[in-house]
Amino acid sequence: MAQALALKGSKKLLNAWAFYDWANSVYSLVISSAIFPIFYGALFRVAGIERVVIFGGEIARAPLISYVTSLAFVFIAIVTPLVSGIADYLGNKRLFLKFFCYLGALSCIGLYWFSLENIYFGLVCYFFGLVGFWVSFAINNSYLPDIAFPEQQDGISAKGFSLGYVGSVILLIFNLTMVMQPDVFGITDNGGEVAEIKAMKYSFISVGIWWILFSQYTFAHLPKGYKREGERKNIVLNGFRELKNVWHQLGENTRLKRYLGAFFVYSMAVQTIMLIATYFGEEEITWGSDSERTTGLIISILVIQIVAIFGATVTARVSKKYGNINTLMVINCIWVALCVYAYFLQTPMDFYIAASFVGVVMGGIQALSRSTYSKFLPETTDTTSFFSFYDVAEKIGIIIGTFLYGAVAQLTGSMRNSTIFLGLFFLIGIYLLTRVNSARK
Repeated sequence: MAQALALKGSKKLLNAWAFYDWANSVYSLVISSAIFPIFYGALFRVAGIERVVIFGGEIARAPLISYVTSLAFVFIAIVTPLVSGIADYLGNKRLFLKFFCYLGALSCIGLYWFSLENIYFGLVCYFFGLVGFWVSFAINNSYLPDIAFPEQQDGISAKGFSLGYVGSVILLIFNLTMVMQPDVFGITDNGGEVAEIKAMKYSFISVGIWWILFSQYTFAHLPKGYKREGERKNIVLNGFRELKNVWHQLGENTRLKRYLGAFFVYSMAVQTIMLIATYFGEEEITWGSDSERTTGLIISILVIQIVAIFGATVTARVSKKYGNINTLMVINCIWVALCVYAYFLQTPMDFYIAASFVGVVMGGIQALSRSTYSKFLPETTDTTSFFSFYDVAEKIGIIIGTFLYGAVAQLTGSMRNSTIFLGLFFLIGIYLLTRVNSARK
């Protein structure tokens, strides 16, 4: 522990922490946002069907993946505090970071065998890929106040997201080349399987290898974790007790409690949009041919990632001048406008314009939300529990957001109506953010 405290704020430690974003963000881009949604839609189009029978019931492809995502986040919301409690008392959260990193990476590799004939196995891999990514991301987030001083946290949080965007873009460009020019890589039609789809499957393997390989630098330099003092009874359930303790402490910290309420609401919409944006573009935009659809969607995601690097950096600078809460309110206003604009999207150019603006506010709101929460925390070494609470709040929001998105799309027959519904959450978030500053006064 002494060594970890001595290293706090050092360039090597800060860079090692931020570098995990470089390692795991390829999942967020290639699996969640780009290649997998296109691959998933292509499977149904090639088979000439729009619905599939799951557990005896027939369901359309878009609501299916939305419901599986919601279920995964229910699991994540339960597992995160369990892990947090065990890590706090044993002082080995780096071990858990490794476990969920490898779980996510191996699940990505398992997506290579995803098919409509093997739908249950494929959905299980998709499920545990989400679990591995989000739980390891939560554990890594909990290190932020341990490794950085308050004045460093905005900058290093933004740097982490920026590194993630750069790394994931590099791998996506490679995968895009492989998907669009499979013959260059020796990938050909085989056994009735189209070469482009085969290339997408190889992309899933590349994500798993990248994630495992580059996370080793982070594992080599992050401290093992703080060992909690006191009794070691009921370690498994201590995570939920810690959440309860954090909840009671929030009662004494009105500003932090109000910020968490605002974050819960607007993050529900942000994360849902990030998870379903490509599915929306794949289904609602008039692309023309299948190859134009694939190229257009991947280009859109690349635009988002590249612009997000700029967005995260600029937002960190703007927040220094105008304050974190004021900056977050402006970003939420832009999100509201984007939700309304999304309802009217028709052409690829419309989608590209939306992607550009999404990139600016996506990078900014994620980095700034994380560092703002870290700044508002009371003085404590029990950072895992506080960030566990933060992440559970975020995951519960995602459960609600993705479920409602899928339900609205299924009931109305259009994903467009769901975008207006999400815009309401940003409006509520803006109002709740105004109360955060009033708490300080």
